[in-house]
Amino acid sequence: MVNDKEVKTAVSPFAVRQDEKKVYDGKEGFASINQVVFKMDMGYINESHIDALEVVNEFGYVTSRQVTQVLELRGKLNDIEADKRQTKVAKWLEDLTKSKVIARYFFQSETGKSSYRAYCIDKIATYILKQRNIPTTWQPTENTKPAFAVKRKLAGNQVIIAYMQKVAAFEKANPNVLLYSKKYNVKFKPTGGMVTLRQDSQEVNYVFEVVRRNDDWQNMFAEKVQLYSDFYENFAKNDAGFEEKPQIVFVGEDIQHLAEMFRIIKKVGMIVEDEDMYFTTELRHLEDSLENSISVFELENETKKYKVVTKPLDILKPGENNAATTKLNEDTKYNANMIIE
Repeated sequence: MVNDKEVKTAVSPFAVRQDEKKVYDGKEGFASINQVVFKMDMGYINESHIDALEVVNEFGYVTSRQVTQVLELRGKLNDIEADKRQTKVAKWLEDLTKSKVIARYFFQSETGKSSYRAYCIDKIATYILKQRNIPTTWQPTENTKPAFAVKRKLAGNQVIIAYMQKVAAFEKANPNVLLYSKKYNVKFKPTGGMVTLRQDSQEVNYVFEVVRRNDDWQNMFAEKVQLYSDFYENFAKNDAGFEEKPQIVFVGEDIQHLAEMFRIIKKVGMIVEDEDMYFTTELRHLEDSLENSISVFELENETKKYKVVTKPLDILKPGENNAATTKLNEDTKYNANMIIE
């Protein structure tokens, strides 16, 4: 597997291309749960496949490389030689795709076909997961998401995985956290999920709003900013499970995109102060350390213009952490029709 520091690119692979489409790349035809059960009985689908399936379920849409990274962090690949791990994980995902347990997609645009594939679970996976009491919120409409929404999820997952790998204060992650707007009476998702950091007695929750340059993204983003503004303005202790207001981090495609996003935020009238709004891009998370991955917009007194500046953060310093290696179910959704063994 290619390490982050070996990735040389000026444009994120998860940036939106013009006229881009998501193309199904899975197995055609029909597959039944009985066929999958037979393969599991015969050992063609084993616990290693289920480990990979859990990651796909947890993160929504993932690449083969992302699945490998998470399984490495959780110690699931320790018995496999390092240079063979990516190939092995790709084989597990291929097996699951052929059995229609998961679905696979690529992206097609005028510039060609994407070099990677995106995986998400399919209906048969829900039977396997529920039997093991693994929560899943999958609905058939999940697989109909447009290209930009899938890329947004992939970018958010890459940011979360970088925190899992590189931040000593990392404690836990939730790719599917939900917030609530009291004014508009709606639940909404930070598109990039959330990470919890703990440094000594200090706990900080980062929620990531990933934005892509899809058609009409400005209006979509403006609507989301209004929801965030209401959430922060009317925040009370334990709202969405937070004791304190979470730290908002906006993730754009590049520096210019961050400036475009900031202008929209100021126009809409975000209640959060300038210095409390963090900005970044997923490419910044390829560095060995994330201490300098965050930027803020500062108003210059002389020119009365905003400039983007790096905000070094000690809480993002690198180091060893054990939290990423073990995934604990802290908020299990129990099935009333299931007997837990």
